[in-house]
Amino acid sequence: MKLFFSNNIKEIDSLTVEEENISLYDLMERASGAVADEVMARWSQKTPVVVFAGPGNNGGDALAVARIMAEAGYSVQAYLFNPKGKLTPDCLKNKAFVERMENVEFSEIVKEFNPPVLDEDTLVIDGLFGSGLNQPIVGGFASVIQYINESHSKVVSIDMPSGYFCEDNTNNNFRNIIRANLTLTFQFPKFSFMFSESEKYTGEVVVLDINLSRNAINKISTSLYLTERFDAAKIIKPRSRFAHKGKFGHALIVAGSYGKIGACVLASKGCLHSGVGLLTVHSAGCANNIIQTSVPEAMFDADKQEKIVSEINNINTYNSIGFGPGLGTDSNTEWALENAFKQINRPCVVDADAINIIAKNNHLLSLLPSYSILTPHPKEFERLFGACENSFQRLNKAIEVAINFKFIIILKGAFTAVVLPNGEVHFNSSGNPGMATGGSGDTLTGIITALLSQNYTPAEAAILGTYVHGMAADIALTRSSEESLSAGDIIDNLGHAFRQLRLAK
Repeated sequence: MKLFFSNNIKEIDSLTVEEENISLYDLMERASGAVADEVMARWSQKTPVVVFAGPGNNGGDALAVARIMAEAGYSVQAYLFNPKGKLTPDCLKNKAFVERMENVEFSEIVKEFNPPVLDEDTLVIDGLFGSGLNQPIVGGFASVIQYINESHSKVVSIDMPSGYFCEDNTNNNFRNIIRANLTLTFQFPKFSFMFSESEKYTGEVVVLDINLSRNAINKISTSLYLTERFDAAKIIKPRSRFAHKGKFGHALIVAGSYGKIGACVLASKGCLHSGVGLLTVHSAGCANNIIQTSVPEAMFDADKQEKIVSEINNINTYNSIGFGPGLGTDSNTEWALENAFKQINRPCVVDADAINIIAKNNHLLSLLPSYSILTPHPKEFERLFGACENSFQRLNKAIEVAINFKFIIILKGAFTAVVLPNGEVHFNSSGNPGMATGGSGDTLTGIITALLSQNYTPAEAAILGTYVHGMAADIALTRSSEESLSAGDIIDNLGHAFRQLRLAK
């Protein structure tokens, strides 16, 4: 799915109106009907509804929702805030309809506002401001938002929580943003919804399909995407009936140190369950018995040191290499990693302690081959590239790094961002909070390393690997819970994830 900046969404709206030979008001009716249907499916007619509408088209949507719900038998109070005495034409049109309705208690606020009682039984529909807002809310509107937030009412925001911006909220006034329980957004998730900071304002997000022009969506270019099941399924390569293990590559996992061999095991199992033909594991000598018994399908290459990795040999004999899980940051391991990076002649996967070693020795970045895949969580990313104030700044820095170094950055989170060297960002839609557990990232390293071995491009391996990783966790959740989910559960369900994606092609 393509994602768009707010100015692109306005253009898509306009092209939809032109293509269908309808008015913007007709499109507003379509959107408002979708909102009303979703709200009425969740709350009964016994629920008192209070609608807060602003002077723009988002306010017009809100008034249309008030009208539709009142016609369906709901008790509705509607407040239209018009302090400057200027409404958009479509908002004005919906105002005229609502004013004439006997079963809507309508008030237009020009100067003084006597707020209604909002209690835990009340449903608030927030339509004060929408996706066009680009300045922090102040004055009377700020007071209204604070009043709503301080109530115990359930709040549904139309398209955007009022006060929240579609893109960069760095300089926003967070006190003056609606804290919705549910956000009903139109056609696409908004860019800012991909960041962790948004959750306290959006609550649950539901994307309503309002049938915007497919031609317009295809026509307008973007650098933002949301990877969904069909997108991932398109990447998977068919397997020949006559294929043998040599066709699926030989991978090397360089991981583990004394006390952290489990990370090595998880990366290795993730690799083996993701289609690699052969796997060799290079780790500290003390890992020999552990690997040979827990991952018997893998070959083990013991380091000369018992507790750490101190050398990595013959690296260019492998089709792909994954570095880092549980590796430790001993000075001898640093040397081994630097020597390996000087020799390696193909993109590799860099994770965990390999990232931490690079953070201590920043010159190692320039030794990594182009299109290498770095998989940091936010703190690891900031150790490498410096502190960031929020997720938006972190992503922008990741884009800059990806372009300048020709790397692929997998910035892990709820909507993991796969950032490509051409500046594209592919947010991942699969996965759940149960993945926030030790070993989950190690498993991802193994998955992506396996895909590289099978001649997936680095971009394909990163996007598909990230999606399959989350999808396996989602499948595991059907028989478990977020609290009990472990990295091993993800590995156990990789086969189900790959199978379901093949069936979706």
